[in-house]
Amino acid sequence: MIFYLLLGSCLLLGLALAVAAWRRPDPRRRLPRALATVVAIGALWLMAYPPHTTRLVRQAEAILLTDQYQPDTLRALLRRLGPGTRIWRYQPDFVATGSAPSDTPAVARLAALAEQQPAVQRLHVLGTGLPAAVLPAPATMQLMVHAPPARTGFRTAHWNRSLALGQPLLIEGFFESASRAPVWVRLQAAGTVQDSVRLPAGQGAFRLRYTPKTAGRLVAMLSAGPTGRLVAREPVPAEVQPPRPLRVLVLAATASFELKFLKNQLAAQQHAVAWRAGISRGLTQTEFSNHSPTDLSRLSPTLLARYDVVVADAAALTSLSSSEAQALRAAQQQTGLGMVVLTDAGPTARNAFLPSTIRLVAQAGATAERPQRLAQLPAAAVVPATLQLAGPARALISVAESARPVVAAQRLRLGTVVVSTLPETYPWLLQNKAALYNSYWSRLLTAAARPTPPASHWAALEPWPKPGLPLGLQLSAATVATRPPVAADAAGQPLARLALQQDSRLPEWSTATYWPTQAGWQQFERPGQASQWLYIFDKHDWLGPQQHGWAQLARTGSRLPPHIGATPAPQTATDAWPIGWFMALFVLAAGFLWLEEKL
Repeated sequence: MIFYLLLGSCLLLGLALAVAAWRRPDPRRRLPRALATVVAIGALWLMAYPPHTTRLVRQAEAILLTDQYQPDTLRALLRRLGPGTRIWRYQPDFVATGSAPSDTPAVARLAALAEQQPAVQRLHVLGTGLPAAVLPAPATMQLMVHAPPARTGFRTAHWNRSLALGQPLLIEGFFESASRAPVWVRLQAAGTVQDSVRLPAGQGAFRLRYTPKTAGRLVAMLSAGPTGRLVAREPVPAEVQPPRPLRVLVLAATASFELKFLKNQLAAQQHAVAWRAGISRGLTQTEFSNHSPTDLSRLSPTLLARYDVVVADAAALTSLSSSEAQALRAAQQQTGLGMVVLTDAGPTARNAFLPSTIRLVAQAGATAERPQRLAQLPAAAVVPATLQLAGPARALISVAESARPVVAAQRLRLGTVVVSTLPETYPWLLQNKAALYNSYWSRLLTAAARPTPPASHWAALEPWPKPGLPLGLQLSAATVATRPPVAADAAGQPLARLALQQDSRLPEWSTATYWPTQAGWQQFERPGQASQWLYIFDKHDWLGPQQHGWAQLARTGSRLPPHIGATPAPQTATDAWPIGWFMALFVLAAGFLWLEEKL
């Protein structure tokens, strides 16, 4: 109603003033005065109802910069979105340090950004991407991935981050590079290169190994590059556990060199060893090292319960009485006693203690007599027979050339049976290769030994924990601590207390969220339990796996969650023209009419 009332008034007023100006007695400047009258009335109307323009709302889009973003991509986005587009920089340790870069505002968690900037509906992420822990909740913000070109570095890598002394550190991964020049991938530890492999195509899968000489924590270095040049370098932390003291029962049909050397070597490593070897029919010889003398004439359930693993040759197992064989089989399957069976292709090889999933295959001719190189160890040994595996049986050591297993393990109910077809490994000791010998037998004994679950165990739910990012932890413990566990640095200084949440279905499981504030080795201390160590990577370490996953999101946008990669509907906004222009036009027209009257 007001609109039409004001419109009618303006039309009538403009018409009346225009007619009056046209009919006035003085005919001079009649046309300019009539035009000024129309302009003044039109400016008055436009001040009340100014015209509007429609434009795209660029405030609904913003840019987030991550590591290794491309400046060209940023400039192209700014040209498309406009120079007033908001820009943030992702900085995971922003919350921890409390200082942001001076050039661009920093943000650590997108959930907080979504709460503080509800108008931002689409966020363009440039660079290597974001960890999964900081992604916003669904339906709060839509992410547009602008992944950079594939970087030169390690795309993936996996290794055993906790190992027993004598076992090798095995690292497998994939190195990628835009160049096709050959590169060397090296594993450095103890101040020297321990293993290396050449990638002729400039990229590809690799597998390296290194056997630590001492127990403790180590940080090896994985590097890659052409000869004399380094293009990638990443830390490889691992914790080398001291050897677990085992109680070993050695059964030999005769006093062989193989088992005699094994007994002495195990005793030198402070294992408790009991030895029983046959001399003649009905007569046996017994020896004890780090072990009090006991009666070994008959294997009984009570006697076998004292040991963690039994090492025996096939002939000794075949010569057992029925009661002893039954007791040994029951201890292995019902109480978890481990067994290491040394066998060959002879007539005594097939006995009731070999799993049905492991079958012996005799070597023919000269192949059975000459040493063959092993794949998992830098050594060669005589291989009279290989193993053919089926089902859940797993190979521990195989021949390098044919990849046929010579040592395999099979879990039988509660215990594990390890079968080896290497009849003579003691020559390694005679060749001053004690480390090699210890590594071989450590692998066999560790695989077979009676399991002893730890009182508590921490498991990190994130493979690449870094400062400033939440780290999920899972604690498996049989008892509930009276005080909360503590996260401490390598020197033992407390860093944070962990609030545990017990699992409702499995009471022995608890979870906690930990926010690391610094890189390096850290330990989790629980009252009455040994500390467990965890390595926190630097924020610039191992960006390859994160970028690889982020690039997959960019390539498979149709399979992304609803809040990632979707394009929001274009939004527009209507802006009124500035009223000052119409006011100035009204003043000019009215001023002309007033001045014209005075002339």
